[in-house]
Amino acid sequence: MTNVIEAKGMSVGYGPKVLLKNADFEVKKGDVFIIMGGSGCGKSSLLKVLTGLMPPLDGRFSVLERDFVTSDDEEKLNLRKKTGILYQSGALFSSMTLAENVALPLSQYTDYDLSTIDELVHLKLALVGLLGYEDYYPSEISGGMKKRAGLARALALDPQIVYFDEPSAGLDPVSSARLDELMLEINQNLNTTLVVVTHELQSIFNIGNNSIYLDAQTKTITGRGNPKELLKNPPNERIAAFLTRGKAK
Repeated sequence: MTNVIEAKGMSVGYGPKVLLKNADFEVKKGDVFIIMGGSGCGKSSLLKVLTGLMPPLDGRFSVLERDFVTSDDEEKLNLRKKTGILYQSGALFSSMTLAENVALPLSQYTDYDLSTIDELVHLKLALVGLLGYEDYYPSEISGGMKKRAGLARALALDPQIVYFDEPSAGLDPVSSARLDELMLEINQNLNTTLVVVTHELQSIFNIGNNSIYLDAQTKTITGRGNPKELLKNPPNERIAAFLTRGKAK
């Protein structure tokens, strides 16, 4: 199975502050890959590196078999077009309707005419269960719907990889479960690789088939593999404690 992301000796942090050091990992095509760990371990910072928002302190990583660190600006832009991201808040533009939000990447990065863009916008919103909400503004819909609209926009260019930053944050259990189901549908029906930063146990076990655990104390990856297998055979006490939170209550 092809690796769509490979990291070698990668360190992540801000100046002298190192959050993660010498990280090696691979994300295979079709994975739902979970980046997990406690607060302050560098999960979101690692996601920023993978999405090109900040450079690694050290090491390299490739996306879709292209070295991202050494790519020039044009190559990085082309790689970004093959990926999508759902930010924690949804990050919709409040002055734009849902349709306009989803149309934005299509109008910026394709040569499609307006009728084709309109058709694709309807298709992407239907995919996330928001057909009929094209003319609504973000302020007029619920938090769960905002996340789904943000996902429709992330899927606009038919990406091979979609990144998620704490997708369940701020959602009630029903909305969170619905988003998990939607993510699995996209993964299975569109063969899209998902990379998900989360600490929510239910989501981790419901959707993840591969994972890495970032340890804040050692600043390294101390566990990797299917989360269910890590639960059965935890490699250390901190991973065991993380994956069994609340079970003894």
